Amino acid sequence: MTEDQIQMIQRTFGKVALIRQQAAAQFYDRLFTLDPTLKPLFKGNMGEQGEKLMATIATAVRHLKNPEAIRDSVAKMGERHRGYGVQDRHYDTVAAALLWTLEQNLGPDFTPDVRKAWTDMYVLVAGIMKAA
Repeated sequence: MTEDQIQMIQRTFGKVALIRQQAAAQFYDRLFTLDPTLKPLFKGNMGEQGEKLMATIATAVRHLKNPEAIRDSVAKMGERHRGYGVQDRHYDTVAAALLWTLEQNLGPDFTPDVRKAWTDMYVLVAGIMKAA
């Protein structure tokens, strides 16, 4: 990722992080609208799940300059997700829900360059998870 992309992601995530509970709820609503078959994969409190989601994104954002620092933890997360029943095709749905959520909350700040930066970050993280 380029330095410009990293800065775009960090700046825009800062805005979304301020409304993380709302953003997480929107993400899961969109995810389950796009693919209702994913809902049974999520057991337990969705508020807690949303906090985990936002914490995971925050960790990835913090380590964009050195993704190797989180490679092992992301790979382990991928292994856990496979154990929950997550399939490779689900990652595309998650990407669509994430980008939609960002677009809804960033409005005009969600430019094509910002979309590309977030897509590149997601592809990086999802690639590590799927390979695990």
